[in-house]
Amino acid sequence: MKINEIMNQNLFFAVFLFWSFFWKTWALWKAAGKKHLVWFILLMVINTFGLLEIAYIFYLNRWDIDKGRLLKILQKRFSKEKKGHHQ
Repeated sequence: MKINEIMNQNLFFAVFLFWSFFWKTWALWKAAGKKHLVWFILLMVINTFGLLEIAYIFYLNRWDIDKGRLLKILQKRFSKEKKGHHQ
């Protein structure tokens, strides 16, 4: 391999990493702020090269897929104060 080919590959990889990190971070921040747990998990797990993240930031964040049910279940399950156990 020529040095130019290696440099071009490294540059492409660096740009791709920055692109993905930027959009994923912004989308995760927005999902966390809106307490969209399902969206947060989907955005964290699925890598679509920024496409799902961009769609979430500009359009899909208007919808809470499960209407906050998963978050409520988890809050109830892991709340510090259990029913009948007052400290």
